[in-house]
Amino acid sequence: MDDQTRTALEAAAFRRLLQHLDERADVQNIDMMNLAGFCRNCLARWYQEAANDRGIEMDKDAARVIVYGMPYDDWKATRQTEASAAQKSAFDASNPGH
Repeated sequence: MDDQTRTALEAAAFRRLLQHLDERADVQNIDMMNLAGFCRNCLARWYQEAANDRGIEMDKDAARVIVYGMPYDDWKATRQTEASAAQKSAFDASNPGH
């Protein structure tokens, strides 16, 4: 497989991941962190870092709009729920120092 095709496939898979996460707003970031060790904010940070590494200035808010499909504050207000004590405890156990 040539590099251009590989990059196109990776981009398509990333777009599908974002679509899937948008369709599963019931899965909270803390759930993702507890189970997989990353969340939507991590994806946004990785996107921002990739842009910055290529000389493209992008701040955290702009990257989050790409991942969340809206400003982060809007997503939190409309889709984020309060984490339960059990979720917080699991997070503290699985992500010390995060």
